[in-house]
Amino acid sequence: MKTATLNITCRDQKGLVAGATNFLYKNQGNIVALDQFVDEAARLFFMRLEWDLKGFKVSREKLPAAIEKLGRPKGYSHKWDLYFSDVRQRMAIFVSKQPHCLYDLLLRHQSGELDCDIPIIISNHTDCEPIARAFGVEYEYVPVEKATKARSEARELKLLEEYDIDFVVLARYMQILSPRFLARYRNRIINVHHSFLPAFMGAKAYNQAHERGVKIIGATSHFVTEDLDHGPIIRQAVANISHRDTVSDLITRGKDLERVVLAEAVRLYIEHRLFISKNRTVIL
Repeated sequence: MKTATLNITCRDQKGLVAGATNFLYKNQGNIVALDQFVDEAARLFFMRLEWDLKGFKVSREKLPAAIEKLGRPKGYSHKWDLYFSDVRQRMAIFVSKQPHCLYDLLLRHQSGELDCDIPIIISNHTDCEPIARAFGVEYEYVPVEKATKARSEARELKLLEEYDIDFVVLARYMQILSPRFLARYRNRIINVHHSFLPAFMGAKAYNQAHERGVKIIGATSHFVTEDLDHGPIIRQAVANISHRDTVSDLITRGKDLERVVLAEAVRLYIEHRLFISKNRTVIL
């Protein structure tokens, strides 16, 4: 089945669902999924609408113009995005030395869990190059030094353009991206980290957590913004721990959580289920 997915964000008012569904009905569109949410505090309406393209009367070329007209009779302006199920998104993975998230994404992709293309892996180290070769993915080593960081980012951006990349996943990429880089891929960069922030920061966060006797650990996947690890959260997970767990135990369980929440965030992005409202995400 080939489907189209329409994501709409607009000011909340009556008749929004009826307007969109009537448009599909009049043009022989068979709805296969519909979900909507109203943020009452912000007075915003969010809707994800997916329909079967078989027999649909409006061509792909004319769909954008038809969707743009949807809001005019009702007097509301709407932000919308349109996607087609047979157009696969292209994901670039950035990684440093830790391979656990990279392995997990590549394995899930190989098994068909992630319906996208992964044409390139970019890294500031060479440690993960054998992994890329094993999965048949291009690997580009782009060293990053403080004095030449701008040049390195320019090289990375050029690679993303050459490989026609739609979105970027930071699979434990231990570098801070510049505002220029983030502006090029706004709301299209996904990161993952442990959930000790901001209580325990730095390279030895698990040691600090162990010393304080924490009873839960977690991981967070989010969109990357200029506020570093404070972008809109996509997925989180936690696990209970006890005084019997060592620092090594905490790190191992933390890596497991990072794998799961990052893969889930990527899946939600690929399926076009994510809406951003200020610094929050709405998942439909």
